[in-house]
Amino acid sequence: MGGTAEKHLVYCWIERDGAALFLRRADGTFHGGRWELPGGTVEPGEPMESAAVREAAEETGLVVRVTAERSRHTWMDVTGRDLRVHARIYEVADGTGDVVLNPGEHQEYAWLTPERAADLDLLPYVRETLTP
Repeated sequence: MGGTAEKHLVYCWIERDGAALFLRRADGTFHGGRWELPGGTVEPGEPMESAAVREAAEETGLVVRVTAERSRHTWMDVTGRDLRVHARIYEVADGTGDVVLNPGEHQEYAWLTPERAADLDLLPYVRETLTP
């Protein structure tokens, strides 16, 4: 009996001129149509901050550098599996450049203030981190 499995996710709070980058999940994907921050799953043995930098590059084409941890969140898997999900959201310094989405994961992006983002269909952990 192994008990509850653990999954670790990391996300980036990428900010430019007071607005953060939000991504809309592609239709047909898990949570399709909902908004989130750039990020994803930590690979086995991968340091959390390295995973955040890798995921930001894969999903947006942006090269970032972690500057601080913004928040932590934990919840049980929403599909009913015996899985506890842990998410860390990092504040990052953004390299310059244009956002280039991975169309297999996201269909839209927006630079929004936290106040404007609050009107989106956000995933719960994102809503919780709008104010650090």
